Amino acid sequence: MFSELKFPVPWGHVAAKAWGPSEGHPVLCLHGWLDNANTFDRLIPLLPKGYYYVAMDFSGHGLSSHRPAGVPYHFLDYVIDVRRVAAALQWRRFTLVGHSMGGSVAGMFCFLYPEMVDKLVLLETLGFLLAPEDTEAWLESRRAVIDRLLSLEAKKQAPKARSPEAALERLLEANRHLTAEGGAVLLQRGATETPAGLVYNRDLRVRKQSREYFTVEQCVKLLQKIQDRVLIILARDGLLVPHKPDNRNDFVKALQEALDSTLKEHIQLVEVPGSHFVHLNEPEVVSGIISSFLMVQNARARL
Repeated sequence: MFSELKFPVPWGHVAAKAWGPSEGHPVLCLHGWLDNANTFDRLIPLLPKGYYYVAMDFSGHGLSSHRPAGVPYHFLDYVIDVRRVAAALQWRRFTLVGHSMGGSVAGMFCFLYPEMVDKLVLLETLGFLLAPEDTEAWLESRRAVIDRLLSLEAKKQAPKARSPEAALERLLEANRHLTAEGGAVLLQRGATETPAGLVYNRDLRVRKQSREYFTVEQCVKLLQKIQDRVLIILARDGLLVPHKPDNRNDFVKALQEALDSTLKEHIQLVEVPGSHFVHLNEPEVVSGIISSFLMVQNARARL
């Protein structure tokens, strides 16, 4: 069983769902890009009891309010969402679990507020996005954010209504790693029923957002700021497998080597069978690994 939560923000609210006793050790779960809190629906029931798990919807996703008209989405905005929720819950120190983009948000939060995080679990993410190789690529990415925002404002495009079957089919087309069952779980929170059919809840502006990029050297320096333990789970058929021959995975390999050489005792990296959504499609593959990690007492707590 879970409960629905709403946290007021100046432009509306941030929505979340919670499992477990509110007095239990706090765990904040962060979903991926264009997903929602339901991405953890099948995983959290398999994790240790006695913890208080809160899975939030980032602004513009799931049941959370969209940002005001004319305002683009920036990566740091999601980090601020996390800080707002932690403040609303009056959490001083907690565990973070992040999938894909949510893991990058969790990583950035740890760098900015290391004293607030006791453990970090990254699912199909290393907590970073690869820096563009040259200045022109960086400039082009920023220009695309602006052009996309202005284009959407000019079109004043209304959300498209689809039948339940068509909405699921479109979601699966865009996410080849999702099973039909996993997609249906995401749609329960990711779409609203209207007289014309299902309409996706996500803000169209989210599809082109400003992101933060890092080099391998910057990643290692930032990871050293994290005060406690980190668990990274990568799926063999996911998006971040080092042996795949492209620039992104060259970056993954380089960062993985850096982690092994400089932060080996600090960070546990595990490769599991499955796809990018292994935590949703086959949660039993990762639940035992995460459970063991959560239940290990922190060095800080033993002092």
